[in-house]
Amino acid sequence: MARELLLLRHGKSDWAVDSDDLHRPLKDRGKRGAQRIGLWLQQHDLLPDHVLSSPAERARVTAEKCCKATALTARDVHLDPRIYLATPDTLLAVLADCPAQARRVMLVGHNPGLEQLLRRLVATPIDTPADGKLLPTATLARLSMPDDWRQLAPGSASLLDLVRARDLPKKFNFPSPHGKELRDRPGYYYTQSSVIPYRIHDGRVEILLVRSSKGKHWVVPKGIADPGHSLQSSAAKEAREEAGVEGVVDDTPLGSYRYPKWGASCTVTVYPMRVTRVIDTDEWEEQHRGRQWVSAAEAADRLKQPELAPLVRALEKQLLGG
Repeated sequence: MARELLLLRHGKSDWAVDSDDLHRPLKDRGKRGAQRIGLWLQQHDLLPDHVLSSPAERARVTAEKCCKATALTARDVHLDPRIYLATPDTLLAVLADCPAQARRVMLVGHNPGLEQLLRRLVATPIDTPADGKLLPTATLARLSMPDDWRQLAPGSASLLDLVRARDLPKKFNFPSPHGKELRDRPGYYYTQSSVIPYRIHDGRVEILLVRSSKGKHWVVPKGIADPGHSLQSSAAKEAREEAGVEGVVDDTPLGSYRYPKWGASCTVTVYPMRVTRVIDTDEWEEQHRGRQWVSAAEAADRLKQPELAPLVRALEKQLLGG
């Protein structure tokens, strides 16, 4: 395979959020755009073997969302601070440091540097689209490249594809990149896992509950099982972020349930987790939620998801040997 370079501008960022430039997040539209680009790459068998991203949140999340939609993982994204608002010369220096064996590199960054690099590398002049934007947000340029990342002279590449996320289908093929069913989110969103965090205190089972993201209900940690992670490790990650606790997740689930979301049905596998550490509030990522230890009976009554109540009671019985 000839070498290829994938230049991806970050998705649409959210200017309504009060944040400095480095930490400005993506809008939901920006996240979906990154995922649609990822699906397009997977459908065309164009997965990158080396992914580089600016550390700016809007670029990092674009890279991660794009990679997950291709079944790669967030761990495949290498952050390089040089990419943040870089000039073409700096981006060329970043590419020169790519592993010699890398055959298809994806670089996620910012304008105007990406667009300037694209025009410098491509031998044939590129016509500017009617809207005046060559690389609007969530747009991918695919280039055929020379064989040495250290020797990227002006005009040494050719443009193979220029893909705008907004021109791609809005829905995602399920369960595979070529599946006939269409859903609102990539396939991995619909497989989720959860933990019921517990401790034995004064001879009784206590369950840790947290508030839902909007503070309206009591819940237990739950989230999407990201590609490359087991259901247990994904649930442990959610417990750390949502509830601020760490512990031991059992290998055997308590059960599972389904609920409607994103135009289909999500399946949640629920595991017991013995809490071994409660993270200090100051270090807890989502401390705005609030958390509370309660008895198993009270947890069963308070939890929003009715399917969790019998699982909590079964866990209590299992732990007390009843």
